[in-house]
Amino acid sequence: MKHPTALRPGLLRRLLRRPSARLSLLVLAGVFLGAIFLPFALNYQSQTTSSDAFLAPNTNHLFGTDLNGRDVLARTLQGARISLLVGCAGALVSLGIGTSVGLLAGYIGGRVDALLMRLVDVLYAVPRLILIILLEFLLDPWLQKSLATVQDGRWVGYSKIAILIVALGCIEWLTMARIIRGQVLSLKTLPFIDAAHALGQSHFKILTRHLLPNLAGVIVVYLTLTVPAVMLDESFLSFLGLGVQAPQASWGTLLSDGAQALNPVRSHWWLLVFPATAMSVTLIALNFLGDALRDALAE
Repeated sequence: MKHPTALRPGLLRRLLRRPSARLSLLVLAGVFLGAIFLPFALNYQSQTTSSDAFLAPNTNHLFGTDLNGRDVLARTLQGARISLLVGCAGALVSLGIGTSVGLLAGYIGGRVDALLMRLVDVLYAVPRLILIILLEFLLDPWLQKSLATVQDGRWVGYSKIAILIVALGCIEWLTMARIIRGQVLSLKTLPFIDAAHALGQSHFKILTRHLLPNLAGVIVVYLTLTVPAVMLDESFLSFLGLGVQAPQASWGTLLSDGAQALNPVRSHWWLLVFPATAMSVTLIALNFLGDALRDALAE
């Protein structure tokens, strides 16, 4: 039996009928492909410094240069890579934890449900910033030491990125768990679940073959909304200096650099405008895509 929240045939066709979905997919495809392939076509690398500091946008540097003479376009593309990596990977971590907790809580019920939901309530009450700082304090020294032995320490600078993915994924799953639990509580009372029990199917098969496929629509929609939430959290933390560290750059660190370059005497506006525009357009496209997916599933 298929529930209204299941992925039904023709979803892509119904989705592409919406102009907002087509435009969002086009924008996201451009951002992803540009972040992956465009840096190889540029004459300037994101970490290459020069004496051309604070050049306004021109034919050689389309987005201008920063304090160290680095090309802002190359930096924005590098920022896109890291922000999208953290957003997508963190959302997948959140998806795995939230879906598992929600399925178990809703299906088993009783004390297990009460215990898991109280855990969710407690984690909701813990300030995110404190939790992330604590995880960085505990994990960063150990992770840097481990990465120092890999390829002569080339991966040491990525320790904060790995911690951000894990930390943000472990924070954003709370709402997902509640949504999945509510859906499971509704689904497990339907006749097709009773029939599965009567046929002697195991609990694992009922969870994976009956409940999970009927939750696919909710999961996909919420995933498209979790990615921008994780990206916003990463940008905020990097803006405060608690996220991605130099020489890597994310959209959050670029916004922080741009904000520091603003002053009443001379405003280097391009350092702030281009990264902010790239991030805003991507987040808006992801949110519009999520809305379009929700509407397409409701048809």
